[in-house]
Amino acid sequence: MEHTFNSFSEAQAAWRADRARFESLGAFIPEARSYIPESWKHDFHLAMDAIPALTTDPNGGIPAMLTTFIDPQVFRVLYAPNVAADILGESRRGDWTMDTTMFPVVEATGEVASYGDYEESGRAGVNANWPQRQNYLFQVIEQYGEREIARAGLARINWVSEIDVSAAISLNKFLNYTYFFGVRNLQNYGLLNDPNLGVSLTPATKAAGGTAWVNASGQVVATANEIYNDVLSVYYQLVTQSAGLVKQDTPLVLALSPGSGVALMTTNSFNVNVFDLLKKNFKNLKVVEAVQYGVLSASNPQGIAGGNFMQLIATEVEGQKTGFMAFSEKMRTHPIIRAMSSFRRKATSGTWGCVLRQTFTIASMIGI
Repeated sequence: MEHTFNSFSEAQAAWRADRARFESLGAFIPEARSYIPESWKHDFHLAMDAIPALTTDPNGGIPAMLTTFIDPQVFRVLYAPNVAADILGESRRGDWTMDTTMFPVVEATGEVASYGDYEESGRAGVNANWPQRQNYLFQVIEQYGEREIARAGLARINWVSEIDVSAAISLNKFLNYTYFFGVRNLQNYGLLNDPNLGVSLTPATKAAGGTAWVNASGQVVATANEIYNDVLSVYYQLVTQSAGLVKQDTPLVLALSPGSGVALMTTNSFNVNVFDLLKKNFKNLKVVEAVQYGVLSASNPQGIAGGNFMQLIATEVEGQKTGFMAFSEKMRTHPIIRAMSSFRRKATSGTWGCVLRQTFTIASMIGI
């Protein structure tokens, strides 16, 4: 029941009378001294210096940044691995002062003649060639300012160190790219486009239709036997063009895309997958997966326009290596240049691309 109090003393007396009843009901309000008289309800002057309307923007609490936690562990974006050097190995040739490197090749020549005590026919000779590759130097610039470093430090990020890492990643990524594709307009070729490579084979037509192992939806549509026979066809080509120098125990590298690599796990009716069949018949086979062997797409700009690609490479025949990935400089850092409140530094690398000493040891297939 609502009461009306005409004076402060009346309101105060009423509260004193009701206090015990409120406390018995569990309502303890020790700071209260009185009810509010009717005359006070509209007298804003009794609110001391309070203003009934805000002159500032309404606010719900403290600044959000005071309740925001920054994780001390920095998470880095990952990139496709650099695997070109895993296929043929990597080696340094020359340095950044060199423009051209020569790779001597000698070939035995000769002819025989029937023997006679006084016969002087027949001869033995050597033919020498000097294939060349051209050096390509490339660079990145590291740049950072004093305030930039200090502000990153507030977030517990070592800005200079992160830029150093970024420079190394950028240089190494491009170096890996040249190992596969070389550099245009130079005598600098890659493992996938060396002009001396043979023509790629076409896969056999599959029972499900087409030649691909994996369809556009990512489903493996070729059977284990079909996939194995495609690899076997490439091996047959390798044996044929090497005149039998490549054998089953020759060190081999099967290079293909990660998607095609998944197809090697396809199992046949005897519960044996393609990878097991390959390892059983080729004891020294190594499988290397690289995105550069995948089909060209928006998500794989370094892919092959003709479709998924694979190469079977005999890495060494008769004691001679097929080739190697060659660089002149892995990473050469130059002096740090100090400006008024910032710093700059250049980092340089150099590449010869992929140097193939013999290409009869490589066979390929496109459209798998």
